[in-house]
Amino acid sequence: MKAGEINYELEKNLEVISQLDGLVGEAVDNILVDPDKCWQPSDFLPDFGDPDIHDQIKQLQQRSEGIPDTVLTSLVGNMITEEALPSYQTYFNLLEGINPERSLLSPSGWVRWSKSWTAEENRHGDLLNKYLYMTGRVDMKAVEQTIHRLLTNGFDPNTGGDPYQAIVYTSFQERATKVSHVNTGKLADIAGDPILGRICKQIAGDEARHEKAYKSFMSAIFEIDPNGAILAFEKLMRKQIVMPAVLMGTGGSNPSLFTEFSAITQKVGIYTGWDYARIIEHLVELWKIESLTGLNDVASKAQDYLVKLSDRYMRVADRMKAPEEVKLAWLK
Repeated sequence: MKAGEINYELEKNLEVISQLDGLVGEAVDNILVDPDKCWQPSDFLPDFGDPDIHDQIKQLQQRSEGIPDTVLTSLVGNMITEEALPSYQTYFNLLEGINPERSLLSPSGWVRWSKSWTAEENRHGDLLNKYLYMTGRVDMKAVEQTIHRLLTNGFDPNTGGDPYQAIVYTSFQERATKVSHVNTGKLADIAGDPILGRICKQIAGDEARHEKAYKSFMSAIFEIDPNGAILAFEKLMRKQIVMPAVLMGTGGSNPSLFTEFSAITQKVGIYTGWDYARIIEHLVELWKIESLTGLNDVASKAQDYLVKLSDRYMRVADRMKAPEEVKLAWLK
């Protein structure tokens, strides 16, 4: 693509993003929850103001004893991912057209969304961090070092600053985190910790609301600019989805830390190759990729690629073998 064509595509994308500002503002008001009405981490944790606080902590620790090491390690990895929120908000505000004023005090719908969305997400890491600390089973210094390193390394989902690709990415990733928390909650219930099960399901509920919003933003882009939308979807999927915590071990003593964490989530069924394929299938169906008409030649080729993609990943997942042994990190 020539430079002039690139500039034209960017200008068109920015125009569409600007058109959606009102829709995004409505999502802040109607999908996200006011802080005074929203659940907070303290709702699920022992209350240090109660005289029986020591008994509450002891009960939490007794419930957590039955959680398998693999599930606990997966939970730690999920928590570390949630704790990298400063990188996510920074990334979102650097996208083309999202915050042209470069002001976090801007009244625009997109800027309000970036702040309110990450504010809701911030509670997830806070809650899981405190829960894991109270179990007494986790090497919290090692966890804190991993969070520190992940934030130091930053975050690059490989979307090239393109807001279209970024909204496809967040649609995918919010659904992926929802799946991960739902499955962790199920395993917590099986292990005999219904409080942790409820925590995971509550977090998953937030992710579901956020997923709904991002998918609605992308649906609107498909209505206004189907050619640009489908090309962005295709570009991102050809590069594959980069998981947010992929750099958690980079530059440290264990650079393969994220790979080990991913192997555990695959082994215990918290997040698998099948889940990846099913998310692609869901988004292709939701955005009616197969039935889109009037596409230009390049977009038509992208359409052909996308409608077959979930089947391709499903076959790959069918051939994948769960690792027989996994290395556990972050546990005492």
